[in-house]
Amino acid sequence: MSRRMLSEAEGYDLLERYGIPVPEYKIVNNADEAIRIAEKIGYPVVAKIVSPQVVHKSDVGGVITGIKNKEEVENAFETIMQNVRKKAPDVDISGIIIEKEMPSGLELIIGGKTDSSFGKVITFGLGGKLVELLKDVSLRVLPIEMDEIEKMIREIKGYVLIKGYRGEPPRDEKVLVETIDKVSKLFYESNKLIEFDINPLMLYEKGVCAVDARIYETDEMILPGEIIEKEISSRIFYPESIAVIGASSDPDKVGYAVFRNLLDFPGELYAVNPKRKEILGHEVYPSLASIPGGVDLAVITIPAPIVPEVMEEAGKKGVKLAVVISAGFKETGEEGRILENKVLRIAQRYGIRMIGPNCLGIILPHKKINATFDPASPKPGRLAFISQSGATITTVVDRSLQEDFGFSAIISVGNQADIGFDEFLKFVSDDADTKSIILYIEEIKNGRAFMKVIGEVAEKKPVVALKSGASKRGQKAASSHTGALAGSYEVYMAAFKQAKVITANSLKEAFQVGELLASEDHLKGNRAIIITNAGGFSVLASDYAERYGIEVIDLPKKLIEELSSFLTPEWSHENPMDLVGDARADRYARVFDLMIRNQDMWDVAFVVAVPSAVLDARHLAKEVVRFSNHTQKMIVGCLLGGNSMKGGVLVLREASIPNFPELEEAFKTVGMHWKCKKVYD
Repeated sequence: MSRRMLSEAEGYDLLERYGIPVPEYKIVNNADEAIRIAEKIGYPVVAKIVSPQVVHKSDVGGVITGIKNKEEVENAFETIMQNVRKKAPDVDISGIIIEKEMPSGLELIIGGKTDSSFGKVITFGLGGKLVELLKDVSLRVLPIEMDEIEKMIREIKGYVLIKGYRGEPPRDEKVLVETIDKVSKLFYESNKLIEFDINPLMLYEKGVCAVDARIYETDEMILPGEIIEKEISSRIFYPESIAVIGASSDPDKVGYAVFRNLLDFPGELYAVNPKRKEILGHEVYPSLASIPGGVDLAVITIPAPIVPEVMEEAGKKGVKLAVVISAGFKETGEEGRILENKVLRIAQRYGIRMIGPNCLGIILPHKKINATFDPASPKPGRLAFISQSGATITTVVDRSLQEDFGFSAIISVGNQADIGFDEFLKFVSDDADTKSIILYIEEIKNGRAFMKVIGEVAEKKPVVALKSGASKRGQKAASSHTGALAGSYEVYMAAFKQAKVITANSLKEAFQVGELLASEDHLKGNRAIIITNAGGFSVLASDYAERYGIEVIDLPKKLIEELSSFLTPEWSHENPMDLVGDARADRYARVFDLMIRNQDMWDVAFVVAVPSAVLDARHLAKEVVRFSNHTQKMIVGCLLGGNSMKGGVLVLREASIPNFPELEEAFKTVGMHWKCKKVYD
């Protein structure tokens, strides 16, 4: 794609057409003309080189400010020409722009770029020469509304400077919002603009002015990605009959693992292999056509070159959904891409929806469907996990068995030739067994369509996303500040924020938050009570609460008196409530009862317990469950220790009450949830 940087004058003209204030200016070609224009504009003025090859004017000595009279204008003109010819002798010089020097103000930046996945994005933040050093910016995917612009402005650290810092008067925030709105519309509505910086945008007590603009355009038309919504029936994910094409009796083959994993499926299960008569006690059919009954779901594990033939057969059989586990498609190169398109065209001709190819498969534990070659099968639960990595799925499933949590759905999206994240999200959003959703994302094809769907889904059920690719390694040098600041990963983070998706930094973090949000109640505030039998952990709990933005409330005097009426004299007499080391489950229970009656004063309760000779962990866990059942608040278990606490942990898991084996993780996870909730609300 060819690109051209507009001259500063062209950029100013464009901004003016959209009502964005710019300095008075004129391009000149000699010193006499420079003096005449400067006299007309009025001193002080600024002189800048005009050259399509010079991006950073200051680097070549192409900018002189504070020019106060005609002698200085003449000197500035000659000095700039000499500097540029010496430092950049090969560039074309179109002239020198003389413009009004604007009063100093708060230097901000508004920028835009065109992202390969999400289209046009806008950035805003502190500007000036240090913009890339400070990196105090916020991003949004276009288009955006005024309320989103207001959030954008207020989430940068430098917002305190806009409000008025250390006695300085506040800046014109209303005009700033309007200016970002105008710039956003200018960028989004133009089919030729691909990238720009307005840096600095001077913000004053009254008004703004775009003092410098670097704008790039292309000769090609840049159109917003089309939002194509494909209709999909959730019923196709609940088949009554499944056929495994490529089922095998060889334990080393994928077809064996897939068929073995489906043996518990309560519907009709068929094995298809022309070279076998019997596999794992089941009759084997030579083809799909030879199966006497109907087939709802076909799981295809055969070599890639044969898949088109089998897809044709599946279409004639009336198959509704095909899971193509086979690899060897577009991930292998051009020949694979051609083959993948051929398979897709056949599926579309027959109305077959397709998962994959090159995927691990799909698991629906509540329906006893495990159409994958994962060596382990997870237990039923309330979490849906949609992943672009099969290896991530096998790792997570293995961990889930060790830590005893389950899933409502596990989906490997593979190459997403047909069904992608959008439609899988719709499915789990409607799935009654799913309470929260976790995504592992490497790349989104149609970012605008994805944002529309995920925004709707996140309104119904909490979504946690882990995006790979945060590393800057291999990122190409950017031609603008915005290009450097708004990398691909940063754009994904901005998109998730707009869609009210919670972002995680690791798999462990994603699943901790996902499990927390799958519990029966969500945070309505950050006021916390902490109930424990360990003084040391009560101190740590206070530290972690402060670190992660959780407010440990002060207990009213009356409540302290009520607690003292039945607790031992040694209890802490404050929050965290240290019930001391000899606390049994019944002592916790009496505190729970009092907190149930006073639940309007707190939002989340952390129940912390360590092993002791007198504490029955199962009994305590049952009291925690009763506590949870009688509140509309979030209850978080922290049963710390090893084997002696396992029974209690199991009781909490069965009741969908989250338990954290590490105290800090509990506060970090709840704090992360609260931080996102504050931003999104």
